[in-house]
Amino acid sequence: MKPQHKFTPFHRLLHWIMAIAMPILFITGFLRMYWMNKNKIVAVIESKTSAIPKEEMADIAKTIREPMWQWHELFAHIMIFSFIARIIYMIVKGIRFPNPFKVNQSIKERLQGFTYVYFYLFVVVSAFTGICIEKDLFSTYHEQIEAVHKWGIYWFPIFILLHLAGIVVAEFSNKKGITSKMIGGD
Repeated sequence: MKPQHKFTPFHRLLHWIMAIAMPILFITGFLRMYWMNKNKIVAVIESKTSAIPKEEMADIAKTIREPMWQWHELFAHIMIFSFIARIIYMIVKGIRFPNPFKVNQSIKERLQGFTYVYFYLFVVVSAFTGICIEKDLFSTYHEQIEAVHKWGIYWFPIFILLHLAGIVVAEFSNKKGITSKMIGGD
């Protein structure tokens, strides 16, 4: 079955919920790992005072970062629920994307299929590892699970570049107007 290009309001809603959630997850994860890293915040506090014990400095750093972490968790839940809704919606509506492993298929459709596979794997792995971290599942492997979860910092920009390239290719091929259909409907 060819991919469906009639985007219902519900389909578009799910797309845009995920399109908002993903950058928020990326930004909060990036900030947590780099600019607002706990060790960096402790080092700044430590450079300004020696009157506070290091354990309290770590607590201060955690308190500073807590609202950002709450946003990350909130949007992770939003992303997971909208992703599950999208999968169910696609199954119910019979929406398929091109099979990238199909032999007689154009390069464009093969790349489109691989982008979808990449996106779904990216979301499933990120969601699974995030849930494992949040619920402290498989605690023996916590460090490995957290390391895989942090790979999202690299997966996300790759997906965005693939997605934008796909939009450009679609707009200059037989799917002209697909962007305006995703924004405003058919």
